[in-house]
Amino acid sequence: MLALIAGTGALPTEVVAQLTEQPLICAMEGFLPDDLTADIVFPLEQLGSFIADLTVQGVTEICLAGAVRRPPIDPTRIDAATMPLVPVIQKAIMSGDDGALRAVIGILENAGLHVRAAHEIAPGLLPPLGCLTEAQPSDADMADADRAAGILRAIGIADTGQACAVSRGQALAIEGIFGTSWMLQTLTQRPDAGGGILFKGPKPDQDRRADLPAIGPDTVTDAVAAGLSGIVLEKGGVLVLQQDHVIAECNRLGLFLYIRERAV
Repeated sequence: MLALIAGTGALPTEVVAQLTEQPLICAMEGFLPDDLTADIVFPLEQLGSFIADLTVQGVTEICLAGAVRRPPIDPTRIDAATMPLVPVIQKAIMSGDDGALRAVIGILENAGLHVRAAHEIAPGLLPPLGCLTEAQPSDADMADADRAAGILRAIGIADTGQACAVSRGQALAIEGIFGTSWMLQTLTQRPDAGGGILFKGPKPDQDRRADLPAIGPDTVTDAVAAGLSGIVLEKGGVLVLQQDHVIAECNRLGLFLYIRERAV
């Protein structure tokens, strides 16, 4: 049996829509899914009891999908089943995003649960290689993609972000804690003539079972408002939500969407 720990955003709904069987929908307090009804809601302070409950219900596989921030921990709510996990949870909260996710995945695996990636159970989330739109990238755009891949590796090593905008070989913006949409909004009043690309990809050595970067229709709108010419994604490393809608919006607005091989 599969359990989906659903956070906020569009991804959990997209995953469920692509499944043939309804999973058990679970959510952490304070981060309920936008468009799904949770069967189980648990506080982080009772994670141990939640995992035990999953086992009793016959859950053997689990998928993490959606956004969840690091919540404050109320020591008075920690139950006996969670107490042994407290050092790991505390370390996870103090770690970067990738370190925190690795810690959570480790807790689940140590409990005998098989953690599966969203794109593993819903493979339609990953777009195919090549240009998916009527608009095509230029040679200059491809050169910017090479430059952006190098920038992303550098910021990824620092566990900083999974996106950047590049034009004519220069970084226009890099993603930080506020995400891709906010990064693109900072470019809406750029002083040059426009152009350039949005590049997204996972962090180096990232555990791809959780927190893969994603784009959706709003990303296309934001990229156009930022004056960019197109979007370049790393094959196998970026989820595309509402893929048909994304491609249609790119075609309507004259943006290209290109999926390139992972840089070595």
